[in-house]
Amino acid sequence: MAAIEPAWDLYRTLLAVLEHGSLSAAARVLGLTQPTVGRQIEALETQLGLPLFTRSQTGLLPTDAARALRPQAEAMRANAAALLRLAQGSADEVRGAVRITVSEMVGIELLPPLLTPLREQHPLLVLELVLSDQLQNLLQRDADIAVRMSPPTQDALLAQKVGTVGLGLYAHRDYALRHGLPQRLDELAQHALIGFDTELPYIRRLREQLSLPLNRDEFAARCDNTLAQLALLRAGFGIAFCQHGIAARDPALLPVLQAEIGFGFDTWVVMHEDLRGSRRHRVVFDALLQGIKKHLNGEDDKIE
Repeated sequence: MAAIEPAWDLYRTLLAVLEHGSLSAAARVLGLTQPTVGRQIEALETQLGLPLFTRSQTGLLPTDAARALRPQAEAMRANAAALLRLAQGSADEVRGAVRITVSEMVGIELLPPLLTPLREQHPLLVLELVLSDQLQNLLQRDADIAVRMSPPTQDALLAQKVGTVGLGLYAHRDYALRHGLPQRLDELAQHALIGFDTELPYIRRLREQLSLPLNRDEFAARCDNTLAQLALLRAGFGIAFCQHGIAARDPALLPVLQAEIGFGFDTWVVMHEDLRGSRRHRVVFDALLQGIKKHLNGEDDKIE
C-alpha cells in the first residue's frame, strides 16, 4: 500500500507550532482549537513515522526531524500563498494581491507615496509588503516583486535596473550648531558617528570602496536597523550615512565631506518571469520602475 502523503494543512500546523512554541499559541494563530492542533500534529507524526515534538517543563521542544522539515514547510507555505495570489485575479485584470519585498528604508521612506496613487487608480488591487533587509527568494515565491540594491543572480527572473541610490554622510543642523562639522577626513574621529553593530557583506564593500576604516569601535551609536540610524541622525545625535534622496527632503540635514565621501548602490526591480503575463503584476512592476526612477532623479514631487 502506498504511503499517505501528508496534506498541506498538517505542515501549516507544524509551522505554527514551531514558530509560536505551543499548541495553544498555534491554535490562536490558525483559528483552531488546541485539541484540533494536537490531533493534526499527531496525524503528521503518524503519516511520517517520526516524532516531531517532545514535552518538557518549558513547553514543546522540536525534534531534529521537525527542524529539518521546517525549510521545506516554509517553501510550501510560500508556494501556497503564491497560488492564492494568482487565483485571486485573472491575467488580464488588475485585481488581487501582489507581494512586494523591499528594504525597511525603501518600504517606509519611499514606497507609501508611490503606492497610494496606484491603489487609487486600481481599487481592486491588494498590496502585501515584506519589509526586510534580507533577500527574499522570488523563485520560491516568497514574494512576487522585489526592489534590490544588488543585481539578481538567479535565473528565471525579469529584472530591470532603475538607477543608482547615492549615499553620503549627513548631520542635523542642531548637531552642527553644537559641535561644528568636520572639514577633513581625519576630523571624523572627533565626532559622534552613527553606524552598524554587526558587520554585513555590504559594509566590507563600502570599506573597500571608500578606503575608510568603518570600524564599529569608532561609533558613538551602533545599530543594524537603518531606520533607527536615520532617527538618530534626525534627532541630532551625530553623523551618519543617508541616501541623498531621503536627505534632500529634510533641509535640516546637512551634507558632510561630500567631496571626499560618496558612493552608490545600483538598484533593480525584479519579478519572476512567469508573472510577465499577469496584468496586475506588470502594473505594479511598471509603477515601481517609474516611481523609483523619479525618486532617484530628484522628482519625488512629480510622482503621481
